Amino acid sequence: MEHQKSSSSGALALAALGVVFGDIGTSPLYALKESLVHAGFDPGGNVQEQVYGPISLMFWSLTLIASFKYLMILCHATNQGEGGMFAILSLLRSKKEAFGPKVVGGFVLVTLFGAALLYGDGMITPAISVLSAVEGVTVLNPDLGHLVLPIATAILLGLFLIQRHGTAKIGVGFGPVMVVWFLCLAVLGLYRFMEFPQIVSALSPTHGFAYLGSHGLHGIVIMGMVMLAITGCEAMYADIGHFGRGPMQKAWFYLAYPALTLNYLGQGALILQNPKLVMEGSILYRMAPEGLLVPLIFLATLATIIASQAMITGVYSITQQAVQLGFLPRLRIVHTNPDVRGQIYMPQINFMLLACCLTLVWTFGSSSRLASAYGFSVAMEMMLTSILFFFVARRVWGWSFWKAILPVSIFVTLELSYVAGSLSKFFEGAWFPLVVAICLWIVMKTWTDGRQVLFQAMQRGRLPVQYLVDEIRKDRIIRVPGAAVFMSASADGLPLSLLHHLKHNKALHQQVILLTVRFEDKPYVPAEERYTVEQECVEFYRVILRYGFSESPNVFDHLLEALGERTKIKKNTVTFYQSREILLTNGKGKMALWRKKLYVFLSRLSRPATGYFELPPRQVCELGIQLEM
Repeated sequence: MEHQKSSSSGALALAALGVVFGDIGTSPLYALKESLVHAGFDPGGNVQEQVYGPISLMFWSLTLIASFKYLMILCHATNQGEGGMFAILSLLRSKKEAFGPKVVGGFVLVTLFGAALLYGDGMITPAISVLSAVEGVTVLNPDLGHLVLPIATAILLGLFLIQRHGTAKIGVGFGPVMVVWFLCLAVLGLYRFMEFPQIVSALSPTHGFAYLGSHGLHGIVIMGMVMLAITGCEAMYADIGHFGRGPMQKAWFYLAYPALTLNYLGQGALILQNPKLVMEGSILYRMAPEGLLVPLIFLATLATIIASQAMITGVYSITQQAVQLGFLPRLRIVHTNPDVRGQIYMPQINFMLLACCLTLVWTFGSSSRLASAYGFSVAMEMMLTSILFFFVARRVWGWSFWKAILPVSIFVTLELSYVAGSLSKFFEGAWFPLVVAICLWIVMKTWTDGRQVLFQAMQRGRLPVQYLVDEIRKDRIIRVPGAAVFMSASADGLPLSLLHHLKHNKALHQQVILLTVRFEDKPYVPAEERYTVEQECVEFYRVILRYGFSESPNVFDHLLEALGERTKIKKNTVTFYQSREILLTNGKGKMALWRKKLYVFLSRLSRPATGYFELPPRQVCELGIQLEM
């Protein structure tokens, strides 16, 4: 049994290397170089001081943020083992008695902004990762520089086009490739480290403090570049449910963390021997012997594709959670592998990411220029997570104030310096992720508020169930063979679709079911809590199906299962009725006119509930209803 557990943990650790650590694992391609360039590196000055400082800052960022914050503390702040921004929000919502409605509303706004920041990261990560890898051809031959953008474009096009086929088969090779990549980083680092072993003293935090002190306010800019070494940390928290805390810690502490440390030390040793390399392209490629350069470029390209794939999958996952929690319109979700959790494809999101990635590649033109845009969204998301974690530690876990504030203050101090450093490059590209985040935050807030206004408008026209029950018992309504399922957002009253159906057709089916699908503030709902059934009268039922925000609903089968003990229903005789609201913006809803118009536009993009739940299209009937917002 112990051997089986160890084997399973090892397999998960291997998988985690491919999915979780791809982003942070490809940072050596550009992180140290960009830190030195933006710090004003002078090959003719005190090279040792200029190199030791950034390496010290990167090492302690990896130690305090990646190792300590995410893999030793935050990995415990999960909901049913699931991590991420929405999981931490669900933890806070679970303690409603500890917070007032306004405070909980504030948590929602912060979470939505944090989730919106991930989209900016999801657009920039594939662009900068692939560009930095492909730029290796210029190290091979400077005359090949004109091929960098076309090659990067072709790789990104291929990456996004294969998403529709799913990543299950490709994902099998992610772990082994990243093992080879991290071993390569470690070997190259050790190879150069042995040429100048004194570089190990750069790990002392005193070099980092002295470096920042000598640069004054410009140290803020430097911190914005240093944080490039820890991009991808949020993936550690978001993917904790897929791999578990133990396997992720093994993958990090046994391989990824030492490999990254060795490589940065090796890069520093190489620069100390040849300072001019900083101005000549990627330092990582210069570490390899000339005969191994082509294989290294190929391996780096594979690693950046894997890092990009992990980021794309993460955006899909958080979008699905946002949709099911009601923060975004219902978008099309294709389950590419029903046997593997998380294997989904979202065409609209995929197209948006592809368009933005290609625009970034051709607008910025190089990984160095794109580095200025990269980092803000990551740093801000890290800081927001730290702030939310403080409230989890205090109110959910019951930690004392000082026990909670001490680690959080360390994290926030570092992360605030990353944010400030990124903002110092605002006009050089840092504006991009901020604009993306603000736009998506407005979309999510408008959709949330619009749904509330629409719900109130629908409630005004809703009749109690007893009204229809009385009519049925008095035989005033004609019943016809078959079963009708009326989709209802509320578990109270009669849905408008039923009232309109009855008004126009003057009859009801022999079996009537009012169906409400709810997504709870937790990742998964146990099977015994999946549904509740209430019988209003003969062959008239109300069914409530419950799902977690990380689950893929199987509505039709669960509905038949719920009704199986009460009545017999033939699957091919069921008709689903869904209201299709035609929205008018001249109502009394408390929203600005431009937000009402935005909501109407978003509602047109939203899939009907019947389509989102993948109900048989030939068994669905939509009824148009005009509503004033």
